[in-house]
Amino acid sequence: MTDAQPLAQPLARYAAYHRAGDFIFLSGVIAVNPAENLIVNGFADIPAHIAEQLGQTFEFSTDFKQGPILAQSWYVLESIRRTVESAGGQMKDVFKLVQYMRNLDHFPYYSRVRKSFFPDASPVSTVVEVSAMLPCEQILVEVEATAYLPLR
Repeated sequence: MTDAQPLAQPLARYAAYHRAGDFIFLSGVIAVNPAENLIVNGFADIPAHIAEQLGQTFEFSTDFKQGPILAQSWYVLESIRRTVESAGGQMKDVFKLVQYMRNLDHFPYYSRVRKSFFPDASPVSTVVEVSAMLPCEQILVEVEATAYLPLR
């Protein structure tokens, strides 16, 4: 995969985000790149330097277990960052996240990645375990974001 990642893009007929006054509401973001027909399944699907930062060990059993949730978490939050920036904001403008997890045991891995995107103050958050997400069972995390970005 290249370092050039698209903005969060819907897989169906809905908006990636919508501005309502001073607020930006993002649709749920998953680790899918529709332009490349790619579902992020592990470290091989994200830039190598990011995989290294996330803790890729090159030990099959460890990377096979942790790689999918770490890579998907990074991809989702990076897509949110790029989308918020395209609207004129920054991650510090994101004040609320709703995180849907297929397995709450993955939350500590996701949380570690989230801290790298929000190093100063974490947004208000809700975490929910769900039985399935679209488009397939490989999707482990989906995140909705809300940002406060006053019109200038």
